[in-house]
Amino acid sequence: MTSSMRFMMIATYFAVILTTLVLMCAYVIGLLSENLYDSETVDMFAKANIISATVSEAWETESENEEERFADYVERILAGTNIRGVVENSSYTVLYDTNRESELLGKVYMRDVIKLALDGEQAEITGDGENGTKMISVAVPITQNGNIIGTVYLTQSVGTIEDTIKSTRTSLIVFSALIVLLIGMLSLAMSYIITSPLAEFTEVAREISKGNFSKRINVKGQNEIAQMGETLNYMCDELGLLEEKRRKFVSDASHELKTPMAGIKLICDSLVSTENPDSAMVKEFLNDLSEEVDRLTRIIERLLALTKLDAGGTSLKLEEVDIKVLVGNVVRKLTPIANPRDIVLYTDYHDIEFGSILLDYDKIYEAIYNIGDNAIKYSPDGAFVEFDVSEQIGSIVIKIADNGPGIPEGERDRIFERFYRLDDSRARDTGGTGLGLAITKEAVLMHGGSIEVYDAEHGGSVFKITLPYSRTI
Repeated sequence: MTSSMRFMMIATYFAVILTTLVLMCAYVIGLLSENLYDSETVDMFAKANIISATVSEAWETESENEEERFADYVERILAGTNIRGVVENSSYTVLYDTNRESELLGKVYMRDVIKLALDGEQAEITGDGENGTKMISVAVPITQNGNIIGTVYLTQSVGTIEDTIKSTRTSLIVFSALIVLLIGMLSLAMSYIITSPLAEFTEVAREISKGNFSKRINVKGQNEIAQMGETLNYMCDELGLLEEKRRKFVSDASHELKTPMAGIKLICDSLVSTENPDSAMVKEFLNDLSEEVDRLTRIIERLLALTKLDAGGTSLKLEEVDIKVLVGNVVRKLTPIANPRDIVLYTDYHDIEFGSILLDYDKIYEAIYNIGDNAIKYSPDGAFVEFDVSEQIGSIVIKIADNGPGIPEGERDRIFERFYRLDDSRARDTGGTGLGLAITKEAVLMHGGSIEVYDAEHGGSVFKITLPYSRTI
């Protein structure tokens, strides 16, 4: 995959550079050629017009030799050039030709540009000469008293222009080849620089897919690839923590399920091994069996609830709720549990008239109930549990305080972990599963709230739930 990507990158670079260079060379050569030809044509027209003006003045001058009448004017203007000059009258008869070897003097010499000049135009044409060389020809009329009496025809080879263009083209090709070579080397280097980390990413991703979350990317620099490496490393860390939590969860869940199952098996074995058990013994065994089944049912229900929360399959069923009614219902539900141990439950609403709050009644009810239930279980006989509801800016605060043994500061961050118990043996005796506070925290967080725990002033612990709240008028 890396090699094919490297090839694609190099091929793309080459295609872009070659296309750019070809277009650039074509543009430069075309522009140079056009400028050189235009410049030469303008220069020839300038010379032709000067000759036309001077020849017009000497047109009526008598001379024994017709050729000598124009020679001085034409040759002086064309001196130092390789331009051929021809002067003709209106009948296309050559009156003067700088190329004496052509033997055109006195003969008829016709060209398209000459005809256009006699029609009153300044004409030019570029084409191939007799020996295949490229030629530029111009013709301008000779006028006298507003009448066209002849033409000046100039022509020259543009081999020097073609040589200049060819030399420039060769230089551009060599320059382009050097650029392509340099770009090729840079492209190869860049492709290795870019794809090498990707190869490492691929290897790490392959290891992650196998469940090996210990692999890491060697991050260098602060560029986008380095940021990708940091992101992948962070993902590995998170997956590693998730895997660790999963294993712990499976281990703890297996242990929790194993205990009641072992109790059930022990009761069944005891009942089976007892010969002729009386009805009282059978009833006692069945009661114990029912308690273990109830305990197993509670664990499974809590596990299913947490699984739904983790999977996001449990959505909030929001409704307008009177928070005082909700807390009051929780207290009434807990009162039968608290009364046998003379634990007093009371509420304090600070004489505040709360408006309706939008929340999932069942989830917040269970969250408050779990905290209150734990407070009763872990408080001594004759203790109290206080449910304090107050309002802050943008939120409602629910505090559940007790005067029990409290929670050590080092354990407060762990009490919301699944299956974690401060007193494992006592929790089992009270029927705890170690999942209640985990469910409580998930329910509060789903509402965009927060939960914390700290020491109460009079001893014991305070659980503080903060829920978003906008007062409605």
